[in-house]
Amino acid sequence: MISRIRKLVKDFSLGELRGGMRITAKELFNKKITVQFPEERIPISSRFRGLHALRRYPNGEERCIACKLCEAACPANAITIESKIREDGSRRTTQYDIDLFKCIFCGFCEEACPVDAIVETQIFDYVFLDSRKGSIMTKDRLLEVGDNNEREIDKAKEQDAKYR
Repeated sequence: MISRIRKLVKDFSLGELRGGMRITAKELFNKKITVQFPEERIPISSRFRGLHALRRYPNGEERCIACKLCEAACPANAITIESKIREDGSRRTTQYDIDLFKCIFCGFCEEACPVDAIVETQIFDYVFLDSRKGSIMTKDRLLEVGDNNEREIDKAKEQDAKYR
């Protein structure tokens, strides 16, 4: 009976509302931590896994040897690879697609690659324009990301090597 009376008093005196207003008043005078995103960037962990990229050797040849280990290691089945044998006997990819809607950014593809061809960059601000087709990273798009960010990829690899 007494607990029921306390509950009625609390309900009619708006106890929850007063508690919420007390927290609001306290936070009103605390320092704000808002970041103006496009202009300001917060530090990203060196272990962050973002947008994928395919790398090239310094002579310009793509690194991927179409071993399909990354395709086999992908738990989400997001990677599709088709290959062809060239005149010199080496095998290279004709198709290398990653469906970013399926991808869980686990990094298994990067770990499985014996020639360090596929990497996950520090890029986190990317969008898919127009349709679902934009979510599929083709070989050309992956190579373009790798070419445009090679310096950052090398820097991240060096930092990663320090921690191993």
